[in-house]
Amino acid sequence: MLHERLPFELLPAAEPRIPGEKGRAFFVTDQTTRLVLPSHIEAVADAAATVTNFIRNCGAPEESAFGIEMAVREAVTNAMVHGNQEDEAKSVEVIFNCHENELEVEIRDQGQGFDPGEVPDPTNPENLMKTSGRGIFLMRTFMDEIEWRNRPEGGTVVRMTKRF
Repeated sequence: MLHERLPFELLPAAEPRIPGEKGRAFFVTDQTTRLVLPSHIEAVADAAATVTNFIRNCGAPEESAFGIEMAVREAVTNAMVHGNQEDEAKSVEVIFNCHENELEVEIRDQGQGFDPGEVPDPTNPENLMKTSGRGIFLMRTFMDEIEWRNRPEGGTVVRMTKRF
C-alpha cells in the first residue's frame, strides 16, 4: 500500500474571527491524503482506518464519521470487487480532500466501468433478501453528493462529498 500525505495549509489564526466571540479565531485546513491499494478485500480496512483519522483531522462532526466511513468502505469494496475483479495487478486509488466545511473522497479503479443507473434498487421487494447490492444505496444515503464517471484510460471514478 502506498500512502502519501500531501502538504496542508493553515490560514493564519489572526485572520477570521468566530462571530460573537471576541478574541477567538478559527482556522481552515486544506489537506489531501492519497492511498494506492492492491485489489484484495483485506485492503479495505486500510482505507477505512485512513478515512477515520482523516475525518478527525478534517474537523467533521462525530455524528458524520460512521456514515462517511461506511460510504468509503462500500466504494472501495465496489472498486476492488466489481471494478478490478480482485485482480491484484490492478490498484484502487483513494484520495481524501478536506476543504473549509467539506470532505471530498475520490475512488478510482482500473476496471471496465459501469452505469450506476443499471444497478437494481435494493429497496424493491424482489431485492430485499439479496445478500449484496446495497453499496451504492448506502453511499447515496450517507454522503451529500455522489457522482460516477468513466476514465478515458479505463475504469471508474467515484467522487463523494460530505458537507459539515
